Amino acid sequence: MIDVPLSVLDLAPVAAGASAGEALRHTTELARRTDELGYHRFWVAEHHNMPAIASSAPAVLIAHLAAHTSRIRLGSGGVMLPNHAPLVVAEQFGTLEALHPGRIDLGIGRAPGTDQMTALALRRTMEGLSAEKFPQELAALMDFFDEDRPGRIMASPGRGQRPAVWLLGSSGFSAQLAGALGLPFSFAHHFSGQHTLPALALYRQSFRPSRWLERPYAMVAVNAVCAETDERAEWLAGPAGLSFLRLRSGRPEPLASPEEAAAYPYTDLEREFVVQRREGQATGSPETVARQLGDLLTRTEADELMLTTMVYDIADRVRSFELIAERVAGGLRR
Repeated sequence: MIDVPLSVLDLAPVAAGASAGEALRHTTELARRTDELGYHRFWVAEHHNMPAIASSAPAVLIAHLAAHTSRIRLGSGGVMLPNHAPLVVAEQFGTLEALHPGRIDLGIGRAPGTDQMTALALRRTMEGLSAEKFPQELAALMDFFDEDRPGRIMASPGRGQRPAVWLLGSSGFSAQLAGALGLPFSFAHHFSGQHTLPALALYRQSFRPSRWLERPYAMVAVNAVCAETDERAEWLAGPAGLSFLRLRSGRPEPLASPEEAAAYPYTDLEREFVVQRREGQATGSPETVARQLGDLLTRTEADELMLTTMVYDIADRVRSFELIAERVAGGLRR
């Protein structure tokens, strides 16, 4: 029995020596298994020009996952709105909602999810690269789902087929906007842990009830690697730290094996970077992960936790979610 809703964020990681097709098949396998285990929702994120990640087209991938699962909610964590015309997003997710009513989440982010050159290739205009117009573009997107929207341009599918809309954030801007609009909010604790508590406080302070939500609803995304022992989990978590280091250094590569990550010649500064990134996350045996997730719930008062597990082998990724469902989830309380 899962008391606190637990969900999944999967980036379709491409392991060294593997193809994007294999990565997407592994993501499908994980979606099926977490559906069986009782996880609440399964999100995929939009990233571009990153050889370690195969989830560049969330709407396409969500349609595939929805057809291969039966109960779990499917969604985007998120669609990066500056990359797209609001009408396109409305029609894509209106189509998904029409095909799978009541199972689709549309998580919206205001970052491009890539470098500026790739963002320009996506949007084809410098004007689209600014996040300053995000509130107006979000309002336009929401309007396209409105059944009573006036005007000659109609999202079809989309009009009257609104998925559950979330705002995503890693700082205070989207937190405050989500609160003002009365939308659920998901915070990226997995890569912006130092901003988690201030952003959640800002969201709750600024929250105004809406026709969609009566009270604040906050979800926190956290890295989680669970194995039978702390030592095994630490070993499995090594590639994710190296991948993020390479990404931040401007040299993204496919996800390394645990052996390659362990043998990497870290400088002192690089090792400190990886250690800091792991702070506040959950890595270890079921007992260790239970304590770490419990601490996170206490500090954040989150309504839901979304777990993301970036490990090299799909069997280890699936096993991590099995262990958490079977030996951790039942003991988590708000």
